[in-house]
Amino acid sequence: MINVGIIGCGKIALTRHLPEYSQRQDCRVAAVYDPNIERAKNTASIYHAKVCTSAEELLHLPNLHAVSICTANVFHAPLTLQALKAGKHVLCEKPMGITLEECIQMTETAALTQHILMIGHNQRFTKTHQKAKELIDATAIGKVLTFQTRFSHSGPENWTIDRQNNWFFDKSKSSMGAMGDLGVHKTDLIQYLTGKEITAVMACMDTLDKKRPDGSPITVDDNAICIYRLEGGIIGSMTVSWSNYGEEENSTILYGTDGVMRLYDHPSYSIVIDHKDSTHEYYQLDQIQTNDHQTNSGIIDAFIDAVSSGKSPLSSAENVLSAMKAVFACMDSARTGEWVSLRQK
Repeated sequence: MINVGIIGCGKIALTRHLPEYSQRQDCRVAAVYDPNIERAKNTASIYHAKVCTSAEELLHLPNLHAVSICTANVFHAPLTLQALKAGKHVLCEKPMGITLEECIQMTETAALTQHILMIGHNQRFTKTHQKAKELIDATAIGKVLTFQTRFSHSGPENWTIDRQNNWFFDKSKSSMGAMGDLGVHKTDLIQYLTGKEITAVMACMDTLDKKRPDGSPITVDDNAICIYRLEGGIIGSMTVSWSNYGEEENSTILYGTDGVMRLYDHPSYSIVIDHKDSTHEYYQLDQIQTNDHQTNSGIIDAFIDAVSSGKSPLSSAENVLSAMKAVFACMDSARTGEWVSLRQK
């Protein structure tokens, strides 16, 4: 039996980590910690877990094997490093860290301690994205030339528990806004689907609409538009937004020499391939998760399977690091207004 601890009992823990751990027979939620002690107690009572009074207490429990880190972004790296050094396997929510140096240190520490460090990039695990990668690798649309990928919704204030004290909007706790919340997913996904790393970026990140309770603009970006160059000459765009007040958007379109592949871009089919000869292929494999429609993410299953087998998971820190390099390059580009090359990063 794998004993798991949860650090941070916010919305992502309550809707994804905790219920998905509890659905498995080979692990259990053994301990929880949250700075809001009443929230921690309520969570612990549901899952029959121990309530810890600090993250340090939880990390040093002798019979704890693994932890999920579900905190504000600024705590991801410090807690991950503490957990790895305390002998725990770690599932850390995205973004991996708030600086490239943190992300590199996390990756190196996982390798040094020989413990699993997995990052919560759940888009790699959808049936549609996994099938799409299989089809792309089989040249179903020929050579990928360009792409566009989008992820937008009405903002984290409509998701998080503490809507009035939303840490997502506070740069001192989140470091980055829509880019760190949504952009990391799509940046990682396009590399996963194509099998190519991003080599250069041009980005615009801005605060267009979101405001704090006092009416002042939030201190992080609520929109980002990025152009990515990938290995092999692929070029495409990524758009992420917290100011989409219509239907949530979460789609990717890839344009190849022999056709077009549309992912989560059709009301009835999760994959549509428009071939060069005017024929079409249709697949209905699943529906993309939305804030209002949560399904099993595959993240917890992959993490526990990795802990059990000792094999590196699909979204290991090592696999995710190149996407984080691109994210930080986008932040540099947005500040300077210039292309940023990743060859030197």
